[in-house]
Amino acid sequence: MESKTPDTLERIQQAALDEFSEKGFLGASLRQIVKHAGVTTGAFYGYFSSKEALFASIVEPHAAILMSKYVDAHISFSELPAEEQPEHMVEESGAYIHWMAEYVCQHRKPVKLLFCGAEGTGYENFIHNMVELEVESTFKYMETLRRLGHSIPELSPSLCHIIASGMLDGFVEIVVHDIPQEQAMRDVEQLRTFYTAGWLKLMSS
Repeated sequence: MESKTPDTLERIQQAALDEFSEKGFLGASLRQIVKHAGVTTGAFYGYFSSKEALFASIVEPHAAILMSKYVDAHISFSELPAEEQPEHMVEESGAYIHWMAEYVCQHRKPVKLLFCGAEGTGYENFIHNMVELEVESTFKYMETLRRLGHSIPELSPSLCHIIASGMLDGFVEIVVHDIPQEQAMRDVEQLRTFYTAGWLKLMSS
């Protein structure tokens, strides 16, 4: 029986990252991963119980960090005193988007796998889950504004979902098209400005 070593684990994960990145989870071949890692199938199962477990070992650290930061950003904003939320809304969202853009640019390959190659795994709805959280937070913020005396029009959940999806799907383009970091940071900032202006217009109409 082959003993476990960090080098073998690294070779399996690197071969898997290459295979998953090229073919996505569903199209990836475990046989090819094992072959390119230079290990036996028996050795592979000494590290991972399945192809999905291997996929998870690559994307989970990034999924956990991205979602945790996203949730924390929404919680910290919601915990601000109601009267302070309007003045902090643009600043708080900008800080998270800036951080997320930097993180994505620094971990492009596994994040691209998470965003674009996870069909057939428990991660395939990752962006959708972020959108749902965004929509939920948007409705809470609108209710806060109404309690503060602002006249906020009724916006449908479907419209809020479309807008949030557009914003986050636009963000995904950074990794889809391998946009260089400097340009990506500018693009994301302008994308945020575009959507912020739209939200402010809708909420004041």
